[in-house]
Amino acid sequence: MFVAKINVTLKESVLDPQGQTVLRTLHDQGKGQIQDLRVGKYIEIKLNASSLKEAETIAKEICESVLVNQVIETYKLVVESQ
Repeated sequence: MFVAKINVTLKESVLDPQGQTVLRTLHDQGKGQIQDLRVGKYIEIKLNASSLKEAETIAKEICESVLVNQVIETYKLVVESQ
């Protein structure tokens, strides 16, 4: 059993209105030391595979075909044995 841990965020060149809203709220609460904030999503997938390499390949295919809009998003993928 393997666990794929995926962090998806908007590319730096893409505006993040949700992140800007949270940043403004924090500044309104007196947290002016925060310079920037971006909001993303975290996804975990448990999968059966015969090897770590196979699990990484499957997880990457899932990211690139379903989970990530590669035009505006980027992702970081870590696959671990469980």
